[in-house]
Amino acid sequence: MRREILTLSIALGVVLASFGATVLILNSTIYSASGYVAGYLDALGRDDVAGALELASTAEAPGGSEELLAREAIAELTDLQLLAEVTDADGIHRITFGYSADGIAGQSEFTVAPAGATLGLFSNWRFDTSPLGIVDVTVLNDPRFIANGLDLETPEQDKAARYLAFTPTTLELSHATTYLSGKPVTVAVTEPSRPVTARVEVEPNKNFVEQVQQQVDAYLDDCATQQILLPTGCPFGQEIRNRVATPPSWSIVSYPIVTISPSAADEQWFMPRTAATARLVVEMQSLFDGTLSTFDETVPFTVAYTIGLLTNDELLVTPIP
Repeated sequence: MRREILTLSIALGVVLASFGATVLILNSTIYSASGYVAGYLDALGRDDVAGALELASTAEAPGGSEELLAREAIAELTDLQLLAEVTDADGIHRITFGYSADGIAGQSEFTVAPAGATLGLFSNWRFDTSPLGIVDVTVLNDPRFIANGLDLETPEQDKAARYLAFTPTTLELSHATTYLSGKPVTVAVTEPSRPVTARVEVEPNKNFVEQVQQQVDAYLDDCATQQILLPTGCPFGQEIRNRVATPPSWSIVSYPIVTISPSAADEQWFMPRTAATARLVVEMQSLFDGTLSTFDETVPFTVAYTIGLLTNDELLVTPIP
């Protein structure tokens, strides 16, 4: 009996020792502070938005739009490596991981705090500071922008809008619509809860200028069909003191070269006042002696327009008096 009790005691001791060693190993790896951060980064590496957000939710998130907390806005993370772990007097762990985000090497520091233990054995953790990053996006001249393929729109153009993003990630912001474009801007989000800024400048593209040029040219050509000295609703005309003997004949010698600039009004642009030239040919009869002569001269004029962007990719080109 004593021998059996001794055998059982030894076996139980071995089991308890093995269990204790297992607990220690788990608490120093999977259930460690660095293991908690590694779990968050692993979720990002797998494009697991829900899993990453669940771990991130243990800390209060900063304010901002959540539209960038999407799979498309997650960088491809590889080469994860624990670089440093420092614990302060309050038990807060500052953990630095290195990685490659979309092929670019970087590192980020996360702060983790104890959150009790499961069954009194396995350590639980929480983020002391949210691992989510902040991107302040300003889109000039139009509120729309593209972020890693996501079509987004700020509440107001020309004013910064705050967005939350996963840390770490890399975002490419741009603009590409029928008439407008914005050069891509790359933003690296590497520091949790610390804002980074991005500015997308939207400009008229070649198609915009060409479409407006066509409409302006067509409008002036239509004006030139009016056989009167002062064409109605048109930017050019000529007064003559003598009697008009034949219908006036107009033609456009040089069209205004269209340039497009931002307007203070949303979804509106304008063409600054630009010079152009028309030609008028008309037979005149002198009121003094009745002799006939030909008026054949160029008539300089200027034009300016407001340009509205309407739905269905339509343009509203309106002359400015």
